[in-house]
Amino acid sequence: MFGEIIGYARKQNRITVEFEKNKVTIAVITPSIINFFAPIAGERRPSKAIEHLEEEPGALIVDFTGETLTIRTEQLIVKVTSDFRVNISDPSGTILSEDYRGTGTAFIRRGAGEGIAMAAEEGHKLASEEEKISYRLKKKLDPNTFFYGLGEKTGHLNKKGYHYKMWNTDDPSPHVESFETLYKSIPFLIALKDNQAFGYFFDTTFESQFDLGKENSDYYSFASAGGNLDYFFIYGPSVKEVVTGYTKLTGTTPLPQLWTLGYQQSRWAYAPEERLNEVADTFREKEIPCDVLHLDIDYMDGYRVFTWDRKKFPNPEELLKKLKAEGFKVVTIIDPGVKKDRGYAIYDQGLANHYFATDKDHLPYVNQVWPGDALFPDFSNGKVRAWWADNQKIMTDLGVSGIWNDMNEPASFKGPLPDDVQFNNDGIQTDHREIHNVYGHYMAKATYEGIKQATGKRPFVITRACYAGTQKYSTVWTGDNQSLWEHLRMALPMLMNLGLSGVAFCGTDVGGFGFDCTSELLSRWVQVGAFTPLFRNHSSIFTRDQEPWAFDEQTESINRKYIGLRYQLLPYLYDLLHDEETTGLPIMRPLLLDYQNDPATYEINDQILCGEAILVAPVVEQGAKTRLVYLPKGSRWIDFWTKESYEGGQYIVKAAPLDVCPIYIKEGSIIPLYPVQNYVGEKAIDQLTLDLYPPENGETSSYTHYQDDGESFEYRNGSYNLYEFSAQLSESSKELYVSINATHHGYEKSYDSFKLILNNTKATSVAQNDAPIPFKVMGNKTVLVVKEGELHIKL
Repeated sequence: MFGEIIGYARKQNRITVEFEKNKVTIAVITPSIINFFAPIAGERRPSKAIEHLEEEPGALIVDFTGETLTIRTEQLIVKVTSDFRVNISDPSGTILSEDYRGTGTAFIRRGAGEGIAMAAEEGHKLASEEEKISYRLKKKLDPNTFFYGLGEKTGHLNKKGYHYKMWNTDDPSPHVESFETLYKSIPFLIALKDNQAFGYFFDTTFESQFDLGKENSDYYSFASAGGNLDYFFIYGPSVKEVVTGYTKLTGTTPLPQLWTLGYQQSRWAYAPEERLNEVADTFREKEIPCDVLHLDIDYMDGYRVFTWDRKKFPNPEELLKKLKAEGFKVVTIIDPGVKKDRGYAIYDQGLANHYFATDKDHLPYVNQVWPGDALFPDFSNGKVRAWWADNQKIMTDLGVSGIWNDMNEPASFKGPLPDDVQFNNDGIQTDHREIHNVYGHYMAKATYEGIKQATGKRPFVITRACYAGTQKYSTVWTGDNQSLWEHLRMALPMLMNLGLSGVAFCGTDVGGFGFDCTSELLSRWVQVGAFTPLFRNHSSIFTRDQEPWAFDEQTESINRKYIGLRYQLLPYLYDLLHDEETTGLPIMRPLLLDYQNDPATYEINDQILCGEAILVAPVVEQGAKTRLVYLPKGSRWIDFWTKESYEGGQYIVKAAPLDVCPIYIKEGSIIPLYPVQNYVGEKAIDQLTLDLYPPENGETSSYTHYQDDGESFEYRNGSYNLYEFSAQLSESSKELYVSINATHHGYEKSYDSFKLILNNTKATSVAQNDAPIPFKVMGNKTVLVVKEGELHIKL
């Protein structure tokens, strides 16, 4: 495909390598990020994921010996040889990524004759040995390699040995680890080898495939069914640096409104309005916190998007006003399928302006979705996105607080959209093969921009389908899961890999969408949901009720306990998302992200870190009342419930009755807490609680807390407060020094006081600026209320 190298030309940070049969452009984006591009299909198209590429290449050296082209940056050594073979090493010469040069082929699949047809007739899905691909890159696979990322794929945290396709797919059957496709396509892979991490972002919207040693254990590969070869190599050496590098390219999740981190209740369907009011009233009567209620497709008039069924909801504006007064935000579902119905404004406008995707004869393409015959807006066209964005005002003017985009793979009932369905692609005519994987991405972008224009607030958008970079516009959930213990188990690695793939704001349907939940399953799932960025309970029509009170008093009590804990943790979660907007690092993360030096963390599927400070080891097996917990090496860990202290680098057995989720706090942590409230904004937060776990003797720990108005974009203009908290324990363990200082004051409101909970600490005296401060010793902790300043605590 390429042949020998003939020569090269350099223009600043771009090197064009001329082969006998093709040309390749290698661009140094930063010293640790390299882009490789080959025009397999034609001219380069604008990236759908990367919208504002910032290039800071640093110094680089290019050498050519006649056989090997070498590019040296401050972080990497890239060697290119004939047939576009690429090796990438770190500055010491240790090979990170090496193109496979062997002759290995796929493993043998035994069977012949009528067996294949008979197996297929019975319903067995047989893997095809020949894939319809345009090109494939093979990389040498070393035995000590681990793979992460690729978005929401099913299976385990480590993806080694699996094969996946990037093709957004609506498949409502129970998801198992053999699924190669699901709703999202994020072609970003992280490799961890010999404690060095690097990643590949394969920037193609065509169907792509990742074989991670399934076909042959000697190599891994990524391939595409069309388009050009365009990928970025991103070096760490830490996994954190790889994630930050990837989100430098594709964008980070913007800080959401604070209420979106509260508990959310959904069902297909809360209709008519009497049922919605009943659910809302019950939350308040039972004093179970809840901020958001969701309306699924039944609120619409005949499933026409941007309409209301006036029989079920006679006056939606008054209804939403009433719910707002009770502290509830309402989020409504919007699908892309527009009902084919003359006289229906959305259809008429779209038809008149040629806003719908067409067939190969340039006639509007029609398939069936919920409203019956429906047309599909061409979201690849900027004019269509602007029109769709304007339509969001229809909903926000009535009081809708967020939009939930569903069925946007796009899903259709009369078979998938054919490959030859035509799209405008911002003026470059193309077909469904190129647009399919970004259809939901563009819909989310239009929705985000429309809500922002209509309200001026940070938009809340949820999408089922997405592509790399969608995190800039929307939160996501993992689609139509089931009320199965296996789906609870699988939710953890799915969400962790989504976080590693740049999607920091994500969640699952707590309790499961399909099938019938049980009281025990909901009790355990809500314990996971309390630490999941998007915390939404959602269930399907004709399944049993799944609200917190739907089972028995014990289940209701457990839901109240963990939903309440979530509301206490809101300032901590908000701080994490504020930091994420800069770093790209997720809230919900695998242990390896912070403990890469501990190989024992590399394949832990059923434990998570919530930020750096909180380790959660939920029970994910029916009937289990104890569980084995691994505490990572390099830290000491405090049991959140008992305050017992444990050295890291060991497994412990934790008793976990149904109302206990094992939670551990990293020693030295300072965690900000709010009081429990029925909804965000119910109470003015004048006092911030600091849950402090003193560091080791002689050590100092610190924490930065962020505060703003919780809804506007004014924080980007400096309207926010920053507080620095620190704690130092003396070598003798007899004195603890705590500092509380505001370092930036741009937001009009601030805290009047701070309540300190000093865990595993018994004070004998407390002084601030040499003045004594009253305190209480309660068991094995000291509690006191102070203003800003320096504290001297004698123990």
